[in-house]
Amino acid sequence: MEAVHPAHITDDNFQNEVLDSKEPVLIDFWAAWCGPCRMIAPVIDELANELNGKVKIGKVDVDNNPKVAMEYGIRSIPALLIFNEGKVVDTIVGMVPKNMIMERLQQHMN
Repeated sequence: MEAVHPAHITDDNFQNEVLDSKEPVLIDFWAAWCGPCRMIAPVIDELANELNGKVKIGKVDVDNNPKVAMEYGIRSIPALLIFNEGKVVDTIVGMVPKNMIMERLQQHMN
């Protein structure tokens, strides 16, 4: 089976990909220079594969997409925001274990 990768989310496609999504969305706000962001990246990739079809997983590079990052008050990264029906329903900041992210996501899955 082909690996599913997190969607590349930008200032331009944020509305369409995240706010208008029918399924819950987990967005990983990250930057290339951020060590913990690189550490959590494989976990985000695993979640994208495991939850394909149930939850949309995306990544926003805060350096290239400052508008979205500012709009959601992203001050420290990695920041994981869970959206449901266009609203932020949960926020996880920092390097956390995969099972914690999964638990928080399951609260918003149908």
